[in-house]
Amino acid sequence: MDPTGLDLPPLLAAFVFGLLGGAHCIGMCGGIMSALTFAVPPSMRHPARLSGLLLGYNLGRISSYMAAGALVAILGSLIAITPRARLVLQGLAAVMLILMALYIANWWKGLLRLEALGRHVWRHLEPVGRRLMPVVKVPQALALGAVWGWLPCGLVYSMLAWSLAVADPWRGAALMGAFGLGTLPALLVTGLAARQLGTLIRHPTTRTLAALAIIGFALWQFWLLMPDGAHA
Repeated sequence: MDPTGLDLPPLLAAFVFGLLGGAHCIGMCGGIMSALTFAVPPSMRHPARLSGLLLGYNLGRISSYMAAGALVAILGSLIAITPRARLVLQGLAAVMLILMALYIANWWKGLLRLEALGRHVWRHLEPVGRRLMPVVKVPQALALGAVWGWLPCGLVYSMLAWSLAVADPWRGAALMGAFGLGTLPALLVTGLAARQLGTLIRHPTTRTLAALAIIGFALWQFWLLMPDGAHA
């Protein structure tokens, strides 16, 4: 079995990783979601309009994740021209998942260094997003979400390493789409529900269990890369 294939376990795992990374999502994008909401004129803040804007924002954000997944997967297809090179990419993807787990559990913050690299690109994109504010129409929300989807994020970069190993643009896009869908619950809830969810996700026990689950999946990938595991 190929650990980078797109049967149910990898897609489900990508979704769960997005779900488990909810605490980071709330910290990174929760403020943006609040700003998007409060920038709408008070007379236009009825539930239907706000729901449409929030969904539009997240659809744009996830679309950017999928575009990035497809792009890095194309790069992966150029790199993985030999079986050995493909194994190296798959091993890198598993290592990045472990780094994601360490980050989620607050055991090691090395992924912040990757976020720092992404800030060079973000400096050019952030002004574009600011020009779209205030958002009062769904097309604006889609555009803003598409811009903010490139916000430097260590968790996203970890998943992109997996898309790189997939080395197929359709698979890379699907993987990032599943991850993006997993982040939705943490970003769509508001008010008391958001505080309760945030408290649950940030609890050390929750973070530890999430990290152990991701590490377990990464080790499963390593096992599948072994000669005996590949034929199991």
